[in-house]
Amino acid sequence: MINRRTFAAATLVGLALPANAQAPWPSKPIKLVVPYAPGGSTDVVGRVIAEYLGQRLGQNIVVENRPGKGASIGTSQVAKAAPDGYTLLTSNISSFAIAPPLYGDLDYDPVKNFTHITLASFNPSVLVVNPSFPATTLAEYVAYAKANPEKLAFATSGPGSSNHILGTMLTLVSNSKLVHIPYRGAGPAMQDVMAGNVPSMFDSLPSAAPHIKAGKVRAIAVSGEKRNPSFPDVPTMKESGYPDLVSYSWFGLSGPANLPTPIVERLAKEMQVVLKDPAVVKRWADIGAESSTMTPEEYTQFVRTELEKATVAVKASGAKPGE
Repeated sequence: MINRRTFAAATLVGLALPANAQAPWPSKPIKLVVPYAPGGSTDVVGRVIAEYLGQRLGQNIVVENRPGKGASIGTSQVAKAAPDGYTLLTSNISSFAIAPPLYGDLDYDPVKNFTHITLASFNPSVLVVNPSFPATTLAEYVAYAKANPEKLAFATSGPGSSNHILGTMLTLVSNSKLVHIPYRGAGPAMQDVMAGNVPSMFDSLPSAAPHIKAGKVRAIAVSGEKRNPSFPDVPTMKESGYPDLVSYSWFGLSGPANLPTPIVERLAKEMQVVLKDPAVVKRWADIGAESSTMTPEEYTQFVRTELEKATVAVKASGAKPGE
């Protein structure tokens, strides 16, 4: 027989919980969309974020690769997702800065349709060649291109990538005729370079680093302002005679527009801890990347500024989708 006092207390407890009450966030696994194929820099950064941020949040973060159209397909998916904190994006220079002016018909605005949380890392790009390719310096690479017009191909992670623009700019400033071979991600592109199917590639340093260290490709030059500490013997494109070829790729964490403030604050707080973790700092250093923590407000302004800069660069390069 039910005690009346027990029944009354249970009823009051039930009434105290609203019908639409939700469990504290996060109460289930989170999806992190990587808008490139596995194996590239965006994927590398995304998986580090998933591992360490997941530990901080006490939930699994599942990486979902959605490549295509200059990283805009996966990015568009996140823009349309529910702003509940369970769908996030490994944001990057391609989807937020380069793809919009390059394609011109995207269904998202890099600022208005997203909640930007923090910049996670940045790094230079690198020109690599198959070990059998005769050039060992950028000068020799350009000389080969000029001696063999429209026969020297370079692979990239796809049209609209920062490396697509970098390769196009080298073609422009060196007055050579390189051929762009776009892939659906840096991973498959690098496989073809290592196999000798494509002689060269412009890639972000984090994804190329292990293959350079393993001797599977040879680094010709990096696009940083200075030589990268992880690869001190690789000269910069600037010191190799091309001062205009200074560029960096960057990667961060974003979500759909209108993420609730408590979720944004929690993500920003935990990412600050993650990016200062000695293990993460070492992982960035090992692949030639650097941490660069920003507040949500700072990262939002950063994206806005990068979009403005990339719009000018895309116009100057004359790059077209798929070329």
